[in-house]
Amino acid sequence: MLSQEVRERYADVLLWGLFTARNQPFERGDVILVRFDLPALPVAEVLQERILALGFNPVLRLMPTPTLERQFFCLADEDQAGFQPPGERELCEGLNGSIYLNAPESLTHLKEAPPEKLSAFSLSRKPLRDILDRREQDGSFGWTLGIVPTRELARQARTSLSAYTRQWAAACYLDREDPVARWKEVYERVRDLKAWLNALPVKSLRVESSRTDLTVTVGKDRRWAGVSGHNIPSFEVFLSPDFRGTEGVYFADQPSYRFGNYVEGATLVFEKGVVRKATAQEGEQFLKEQIAMDKGASRVGEFSLTDRRFSRICRFMASTLFDENYGGRFGNCHLALGSSYADTYAGDPRTLTPKARQNLGFNDSALHWDLVNTERKCVTALFSTGGSKVIYENGEFSDQAG
Repeated sequence: MLSQEVRERYADVLLWGLFTARNQPFERGDVILVRFDLPALPVAEVLQERILALGFNPVLRLMPTPTLERQFFCLADEDQAGFQPPGERELCEGLNGSIYLNAPESLTHLKEAPPEKLSAFSLSRKPLRDILDRREQDGSFGWTLGIVPTRELARQARTSLSAYTRQWAAACYLDREDPVARWKEVYERVRDLKAWLNALPVKSLRVESSRTDLTVTVGKDRRWAGVSGHNIPSFEVFLSPDFRGTEGVYFADQPSYRFGNYVEGATLVFEKGVVRKATAQEGEQFLKEQIAMDKGASRVGEFSLTDRRFSRICRFMASTLFDENYGGRFGNCHLALGSSYADTYAGDPRTLTPKARQNLGFNDSALHWDLVNTERKCVTALFSTGGSKVIYENGEFSDQAG
């Protein structure tokens, strides 16, 4: 059970994230959706109190319990799984902000759900995501995501709830009297790092570790993004590369949960930008089914690096939100299969028509799945002007990053 003080600190950090994530200021009367799993209710109550005090209009939505989700995906046919309830589009067009409090009571309850139904559900939600992406680009919408510790998360991370909660609080700086002040400091430091990276004439990146040897083509008109307020916590610096230039082998040593399925030891072999071979030590069939979801699911939508000097996360947390920001001994990189991020376009994202996205090699898919590598690694930037430079090694960016 989180103390009232911790709940209030987390609510303040989440609102800082929300306000930071939107590139236009919020106004009195704006509509903010708060979605939450049942164990996160005490934090949702604090958030509603804060939102009302700021003059915004909260819309609260309790997410389905594991039993309700299992019933739905096991009993629904494919048409029902892809059904879009009335009002969803209107809600997305009218929202100004969204906060999701993930607090899972189960991570494996959908393991037996038919994959075609999971895919139908994901595909049916893509048009809604496209609406929110468009509105985020024009500055009328912002979002952030957080988690609240649960016994299930602790169990799947193979630790106690108290130990899990301590790591969660440390990662979010909730063990400090003024966590928002610390997040502002991290925001400034990562802003300088991104400026340094964006000034480099990088053509491609070569990632090398004991089981990874991958080349990622940055692509034309790209910029590095990260620590934008979208996720709490978040320390990663990322871009959406030109998927067409991805070549080599990528290994994810960090396990991953997705739709109740556990995947460990995933190896992806890329040729000409597409996954030609996918294997896993556990969950291989599910991995292959997800990659076959649509044409873009077998392509890269994101490449990310986390500097261990920023992140206080030093263990597996059974949550992608934390695991993709792992610091530990050697930091991490992660590769996302599926959809790309328009905010890594160096120009005005509003001008990115579907044709322009295609020409620039931005990937499009209903899937976005982060697969994390925490091995000791070296990332070398190959420059368009000739020559190269190691920009990341042993979990840290080059000293020239400041």
